[in-house]
Amino acid sequence: MPNAQCPIYETCFFIPVFFCLSLLTGCFGYPRLLSYPFDPGGRSLNSLASELNPQISGRYIVFITDRRGSQDVYMFDTVNRDLVDLPGLNSFDAIANHPSVSQDGRYIVFAASRQGRSAIFLYDRETRQSRNLTNNLQAEVRNPTISADGSRIAFESSNNGQWDVLVYDRFGRPLNIPQEPR
Repeated sequence: MPNAQCPIYETCFFIPVFFCLSLLTGCFGYPRLLSYPFDPGGRSLNSLASELNPQISGRYIVFITDRRGSQDVYMFDTVNRDLVDLPGLNSFDAIANHPSVSQDGRYIVFAASRQGRSAIFLYDRETRQSRNLTNNLQAEVRNPTISADGSRIAFESSNNGQWDVLVYDRFGRPLNIPQEPR
């Protein structure tokens, strides 16, 4: 509302609003809002199901969803604007969570619980195979993340009664990370 003490009130009010709208519309290229369609049939990023733990790398978004009645890993291609087929990844006897994807979308790492035991799994889209990276680790594990090139996986482990960060290569071998900064 204009008043006598601030004749430029209207101008002062509209400048911030215009500036914010300019940022959101992408005049500068970043930041910008992304809008993906809702699909009640579950063939897009958003559906009637729960969509949890989204992670983005490059053009890919991985997330957990219960579209099939269990917690499964799904991947969405933001360039093609569709779901990526992941044959052999999800199983009905596992509860998946916290997925992460390499920059090129080839490797997906995620935590899963089967029969009360947690593990970190790596799925290779090229071979269509999933492998347990922590099979020999007698500890609770959670929250994996994968490097952009897919060569290293970091995750939390409760091996010593506390949560520590471990780093493995994609073949399931622990990497020797120095404990003390040098």
